[in-house]
Amino acid sequence: MQVDVYGDTLCALVSATALASTGNQVLLHLPEGAHAEQLMRGECPFREPGLADLMTEQQQAGRLLLTSLEAAPQVLGGVIWLALNPDMLAEAQALIGALPERCTRRWLVVNQSTFAVGSSELLQQALLECEAPVADPGAVVSLPDLLIEGNALQSFMRADSWLLGADANWARQLVTELLRPFNRRRDAIMPMRPREAEFTKLAITGMLATRLSYMNDMANLADSLDVDIEQVRQGMGADRRIGDAYLYPGCGFGGLSFSRDVMSLASTLQGSGMAAQLLDEVLNINERQKEVLFRKLWRHYGTNLRGRKVALWGIAFKPESSRINNAPALKLIEALWAQGVEVHVHDPRALGSLAQWAGEREDLVLHQDPYAAVAGADALMLVTEWKAYWSPDLTRLHELMATPLLLDGRNVWDPEFMKQNGFAYYGIGRR
Repeated sequence: MQVDVYGDTLCALVSATALASTGNQVLLHLPEGAHAEQLMRGECPFREPGLADLMTEQQQAGRLLLTSLEAAPQVLGGVIWLALNPDMLAEAQALIGALPERCTRRWLVVNQSTFAVGSSELLQQALLECEAPVADPGAVVSLPDLLIEGNALQSFMRADSWLLGADANWARQLVTELLRPFNRRRDAIMPMRPREAEFTKLAITGMLATRLSYMNDMANLADSLDVDIEQVRQGMGADRRIGDAYLYPGCGFGGLSFSRDVMSLASTLQGSGMAAQLLDEVLNINERQKEVLFRKLWRHYGTNLRGRKVALWGIAFKPESSRINNAPALKLIEALWAQGVEVHVHDPRALGSLAQWAGEREDLVLHQDPYAAVAGADALMLVTEWKAYWSPDLTRLHELMATPLLLDGRNVWDPEFMKQNGFAYYGIGRR
C-alpha cells in the first residue's frame, strides 16, 4: 500500500519505518524544525535500538521517502497516518481539509496522535465537510501510540496489543491488513470505538503513573518504619491480583509523553465536571519524589551543602534515551544549585540535551567518563538506571570520592554489599 505518515515524533518515525519494512511505499511528511533537518542529513534524532539502521535501509530501498508537511500526499494511496505532537490538532484538521478529491474519494485517516478524547470525531467531521453529500465517505480511526521508549521499534513490530478505534468496518479491515505483518503470533488487535481507544490510552498511562507514585509513597513510609521496601515489593508482586509491573520505587518518573498523558487525563476529568483528585495527587507525589535524593543528602550533611561537589550518574528520563523531558534529574540539579553545590554529571547519551537545557554554568561540569565525574565528590547520586552503572568498580569509586556516600535513586545496588565495601548508602525505602 501507499501510506502518507505525518509528523516528526518518535511514533511517526517508528510507524513510517516499520510500515516501509513490510513492503509499503511510505512518504514521511516532516514539520519544519531540528528533527527535519537531522533526518534530511541522514541522521536519526532518536536513539532507539535498531531504528536508525532500519530507516537507512528503507530509504536506500526507496520504500521510505521524506518530504515537507505541506507536500501533497500520494494520491493513489488514500491512507493518511497522523503521528503529530499533541498540540497540533489544528494542523491535523487543516491537513485533512486540504486532502485532494476529499469529497469524491474514500480516504482512510489513521490517528496515532495523542490528542484529547473525542479528537478523532473532530477529524472525521473535517473529512466529511463537503458541499455535496458523499456516497462513499472516508473514515478516521484511532490507533493510539503505545510505544515503549527505549524499545520503540520492537514495541511496534511485536506489539502486546493494538487499540483500534473504528466505526466503519472497511476502515477497521484496512488497518488490520496494514498491521497484519506485526500481528502474526496472536491477534493483538482490540477493536472498539474511536473515543474508547483514545480514552483507554490515557487510562493506561494514568494507571501506570498511579502504581509508580503509590510505590514511591510506600517507599517513603518504609524509611520511617525501618522496613525494606524491596521485600514489600516482592511480596506485593507475588499476589496475582497485583503483579510486579511498575512496582519499582525510585526518584520519580519523567518523559514528555508519559507526563503529558497523565496531565491530559486529569484535564479531561476536570473538563467533564469530575474532580481529578487521584491524578492530581499522583502528579504531586511525583514532583515531590524528584527531590527525595536531595532531601537525603541535605539531612546527611546536616543541611550544610554549600561548596560541596556532587556527582550524578544518569540524567535521561529513562535508560536507552537521550531525552531529558521532565526528567527527575532536572529538578534535583536545580535544588542542588540553590544550595551552592557544584554538580558533575555523566550520562551515556543525554549530555548534549542537558547542556542545551542548562546553558553555560560554572557549577555544572559534564563528563564523558563516569569515574571522572566522581573524582573528589562528596556524594554520588544514581538517577537513571543505565546498565553500565549497575556493577561499578567499587575500589576505584571509593578511592576517587572525597566522601564515599552513595544515594541510589533506582535501588539497583545492594545496600549491605555497598556498606561492606566502605560506603554510606541511601536508597529509596531500603535498609
